[in-house]
Amino acid sequence: MRTVVIGGGAAGIAAARRLHDAGAEVLLVEASGQLGGRARTWSLRLPDWSRGGEGRNGADTTIPVDAGCGWLHSAGRNPWTRIAERDGFTVDRSSPNWGRQWRDLGFPADEQRAFRTAWDRWDEAAHDALDGPDRPLSAFIADDDPWRPMLDAISGYANGAPLDAVSLHDWAAYEDAATDDNWALPAGYGTLVVHHAGPVPVRLNTPVTRINHRNRIIRLDTPAGPIEADRVILALPTTAYADIVFDPPLPDKQQAAADLPLGLADKVFIAVDGPEWPAHGHLTGNPHRACTASHRLSPFGRPIVESFFGGSCAGAMRTPQDATAFALDELVTLLGSDWRHRLRPLAATHWRTEPFIRGSYSHAKVGRADARARLAAPVDDRLFFAGEACSPHDFSTAHGAYATGIAAADAVRASG
Repeated sequence: MRTVVIGGGAAGIAAARRLHDAGAEVLLVEASGQLGGRARTWSLRLPDWSRGGEGRNGADTTIPVDAGCGWLHSAGRNPWTRIAERDGFTVDRSSPNWGRQWRDLGFPADEQRAFRTAWDRWDEAAHDALDGPDRPLSAFIADDDPWRPMLDAISGYANGAPLDAVSLHDWAAYEDAATDDNWALPAGYGTLVVHHAGPVPVRLNTPVTRINHRNRIIRLDTPAGPIEADRVILALPTTAYADIVFDPPLPDKQQAAADLPLGLADKVFIAVDGPEWPAHGHLTGNPHRACTASHRLSPFGRPIVESFFGGSCAGAMRTPQDATAFALDELVTLLGSDWRHRLRPLAATHWRTEPFIRGSYSHAKVGRADARARLAAPVDDRLFFAGEACSPHDFSTAHGAYATGIAAADAVRASG
């Protein structure tokens, strides 16, 4: 029995590796020219500041940065933590310090306490409503509450969308399962995910445009020619379902995918000449504005800032250059004008324009939290589905994607 896994992200790699290690015949096909999907590590060259703008770090110094997922969320139970340690990857257990503002710049201690009080009040109101009908997360804080902008900013980081677009029931499924241990990988999360593919047979640059599952043998149409399979695992971002023709049609699947849109989360990477903060520092750009970045200062002690935008704020950045300019302005406002010449843009993401992906991670529309189960359900024990959007409580994460890939692979084996 031959299985074809469509999609070379964390879920597809997990599924294909599971089947390969079990001795099954499996092929992993990926639409783009690289594995990893939304787990993607870039190698960036640092400037040589000592040469008048080219570094103190040496002209050939490069560092890995995660353009996509970068945190081992719920790290103690995250299977990627175990895989990393088994395969010799260093795991950094330092706190991300999201709840701390370096030197309280632009966010005094009394305001931080006031925000935590507002957060607790909102969180309690949301949980108190769980037994009722689904509602948007915005229903639990007034539009004119002074901390509404900050809550919207955090919703952008966590959900890729503002409060009014996110399902209460869906949010709670994740929130109540997550733990506070968020660790990181100096070599890059994307590096680990791609490494895990190991010996799995792979075809890159092979987008699947049509899936004919009328007959016993499933036919997959690609620009390089047809591929035949007995079983298929679709490990795709939800945006990709609209681009595939199913024969016979699967309107319920495509509707489930549409009910789980991908939000937006983007990053800007900036080199710093002589950082004055400790490793793993943090700054919120402006706690009184919904469109603000979360600035990660010197991850792993490296001389960079990683600025993170989410939700509507990320959507407002029309180009990577716009996001870069915004991040620089926020940092200079907090640090002082003399810092501008000490900051050098390196790179920025723009996931909405990424071919075959077009977004970051899924959130359920209000009233559509059941879409995750609908998307994950197999069809005729021949088509199986995986990906972070199929996870009941770890969606939007690489470990949620991994778990769904393993479940799909095990279901394939059981169906044979």
